[in-house]
Amino acid sequence: MRYQISGKQIDIGDALQTHVKDSLNSVMSKYAERPTDASVVFSRSGHEHVCEATVHLSTGLTASAKASEHEIYAAFDSCCDKMETQLRRYKRRLKDHHKERVQPVELFGASSYILAASEDSDAAEPETLQPIIVAEMETKIPSLSVGEAVMQMEIAGAPLLVFRNEGHDEVNVVYRRDDGNVGWIDPRRET
Repeated sequence: MRYQISGKQIDIGDALQTHVKDSLNSVMSKYAERPTDASVVFSRSGHEHVCEATVHLSTGLTASAKASEHEIYAAFDSCCDKMETQLRRYKRRLKDHHKERVQPVELFGASSYILAASEDSDAAEPETLQPIIVAEMETKIPSLSVGEAVMQMEIAGAPLLVFRNEGHDEVNVVYRRDDGNVGWIDPRRET
C-alpha cells in the first residue's frame, strides 16, 4: 500500500509516520482486501490536532475518517478507531462486494464547480441569476448498485453520493436524511 502522510504547517516525524503505517496496515489486513493507497493529513485547529485519513480500496471504494484530540498520536489513534469501526460494520458486505465484482468499480469523469456564496441575504436582488464560479475541478462518478452506493456513502462518512446506477446506467443520488434514514433519488426518463 502506498502512503502519503503529510502535515499542514506541522512537522511530521519519522516515528509518527511509522506508527501511522503500522496501525493502518493492521486495520486494513483485518477488514479490507488489497488497499491501494492511503492519505493521512495532520493539521491544527486551535489547541487541538486534527487527523484526516482516507484509504482507497482496490475495488474502487473509499474509506475515510476524521478525529481531533489534544495530542497528535491520540488524534491519529481516534481517527484509526473510527475507520476500523466503519470497516468492521461493513466487513461482510465488503467481502461480498469483492466476490461479486470481477472488475474494479468503473469511474466516469465529470466537472465539479464551486460557486460563490451570496454575500448578504438583505442585499438588493442580483442583476443576474447566473452564479459566479470560484473554482472548477475534475471529479469521478462511480458506477455502483444502490446497495454499494449506500455502503460507500456510509464508509466515506459523506452526506450524499452521486453515482451511476449499474442497473440502468442513469445518474442517481443517495443521501442522509434529517430523520437518519437514507434517501435515494432515481430520475427515470419517461418514454
